[in-house]
Amino acid sequence: MQWSIVFFIIYAGYIFYVFVAHFDGNALPQESPLSSPPVTRPPSVDGFLPIGSFMALKLWITTGIFDRIHPSGLVIFAAALVMALLLKKGFCGWICPVGALSDATWKIGKKLFHTNYRIHPYVDYSLRSLKYLLMIFFLYIVLLKMSPYEIMQFLEGDYYKIADVKMLYFFTRMSSATFITLLALVFFSIVSKNVWCRYLCPYGALLGLISMCSPLKITRNEDACINCGQCTRNCPSLLPVEEKIRVYSPECTGCLTCVSHCPAKGALDIAVSRRMIVQPILFALLIIGLFFGSVGVAKLAGTWHSSVPYGEYQRIIPLASILDHP
Repeated sequence: MQWSIVFFIIYAGYIFYVFVAHFDGNALPQESPLSSPPVTRPPSVDGFLPIGSFMALKLWITTGIFDRIHPSGLVIFAAALVMALLLKKGFCGWICPVGALSDATWKIGKKLFHTNYRIHPYVDYSLRSLKYLLMIFFLYIVLLKMSPYEIMQFLEGDYYKIADVKMLYFFTRMSSATFITLLALVFFSIVSKNVWCRYLCPYGALLGLISMCSPLKITRNEDACINCGQCTRNCPSLLPVEEKIRVYSPECTGCLTCVSHCPAKGALDIAVSRRMIVQPILFALLIIGLFFGSVGVAKLAGTWHSSVPYGEYQRIIPLASILDHP
């Protein structure tokens, strides 16, 4: 599931690159007539703007105004929040392409070095607090400091209109500092499990806290459990599953890796309670249905594609590299 989304995002990224390249002609005078872009802008790139989507969510809730600049980002963000409330951190465990790459990186490291380095628990707790501190910072800025009017001004400004272009340039016009930082992140991700998701992702931190309210939890049946420890050893989030009856941790992504590795039938399930078990295939279908159902509803409602006109892209994209945050 995740890897199909990874490959789709790679394809969408290429299409977006072609779309941006059509406008990115600094030598062209602003008045020059340009033919239509050879490709349509892929709305899915908006999913990489969660902070802007968080602002848009507040604006939507407080004023009823739905973001017209990057609407698909708001749809994806809202779907992820609802999914966390109902289906654990299903977005992280089944949808997020960054999570798939993070998961693949530590598995490569395990094949190369036959193990992954386990950080000391006290250091681990301290590092895990970083993503919650980042989350608190963004919650404070968006929820408490920014008024709906200020959010509206930001969302309708030139900077946000091409925030997706700025994100593209972050990778295609990478600075030395950015390259070194990403290289360090990849290195640490190889030697230890899910470094980005575990220590640095404020998005995952928010979804994790919301997921604690989800009725579905990994549930262990003590009578059927043979105490083999396979669930704990294979948990990507390093949770002591074999010691729990119900896993409440915000680190649990609902990936069901522990369930798939359990050799004892009926010992480990995703469930509302011990008597209300949800079959893994149904859980997967619920995640797929909720996520892609949200996308489908947004398309039918006309709130999936950006409303930024051609002339605005023609005017702003050539200035993207010098356009700073307001």
